[in-house]
Amino acid sequence: MPHTFHQIINDKGYVLADGAMGTGLMALGMKRGDVAESWNIDHPDRITSVHDGFIDAGADLILTNSFGGTEIILGRHELADQAAAYNEAAAKLARQAADRVDRLVLVAGSMGPTGQLIKPLGKLTIEEAEEAFTAQAAALAEGGVDYLWIETMSSVDEMTAAMKGAAKTGIPFVATMSFDAKGRTMMGTTPEAALKSAQEVDPKPVAFGANCGANPRQMIDVILEFKKVVAEDDLIIAKGNCGKPQLGEDGFSYDGTPDVMADYACLVRDIGAHIIGGCCGTSADHLRAIGEALASRPKAPVPDEAKVTEMLGEA
Repeated sequence: MPHTFHQIINDKGYVLADGAMGTGLMALGMKRGDVAESWNIDHPDRITSVHDGFIDAGADLILTNSFGGTEIILGRHELADQAAAYNEAAAKLARQAADRVDRLVLVAGSMGPTGQLIKPLGKLTIEEAEEAFTAQAAALAEGGVDYLWIETMSSVDEMTAAMKGAAKTGIPFVATMSFDAKGRTMMGTTPEAALKSAQEVDPKPVAFGANCGANPRQMIDVILEFKKVVAEDDLIIAKGNCGKPQLGEDGFSYDGTPDVMADYACLVRDIGAHIIGGCCGTSADHLRAIGEALASRPKAPVPDEAKVTEMLGEA
């Protein structure tokens, strides 16, 4: 299939990715501990509602409700035998939502981590991880995704297993890792090392970057690091959390306002990110503010530290 990210980038300069599926589902009644992927079959209307909200807010790209869709994660809930059905349904729901509008909206199949450490740090083997990701990718491909979207990775080994699994479908894939306040993944990987590892896989991802992480201010620093090491034609992804997490009785909430997310989006665009959206806590209202800001504010020079601090505060 054609590499259609470029169709949108050539038209408007960036791809507006969606926000947080989990945040949307919690607003619709999902509780902590619920299996979000089961809702693709049990509550498809609610999944569609979240997709529609992001599309109405201007999203050019939506991710399937399949972040925890490997047999490994679903097996903890004795649902491993439902993995293929959940993933295929997730892809079909997103595809239907995207195809309902009279403009190009891309669908990417979300593939999150297994939640287990790879040997020798844990019990999971590389082969087992790759097998699980291969099965998930195949089901998402069957459902009609345009891309496979490997996200929130902290381990290079696990990311590589996911990329190899995705590559077997023949569908283009992207990969993002999650970096902390010190600019490292949980396993200590830097943006430069992450990119180098991703580019050693054949085929390599068609876009690479960061998602989740600490807060929008710290995402700026990560994207600055990526910009130092990418080739001129490499596509950079920035999908940061909506502010800082706050733990309450109903779980985590995030303190980022639509204005904060709009500023973050314009800053990462100015640095060089091409695919821009939000992660945890990012609602359709936040995404609308991001889209309006990107469309109305002209691209500016790469911001210096003082500019970033003025707009988003201290790291």
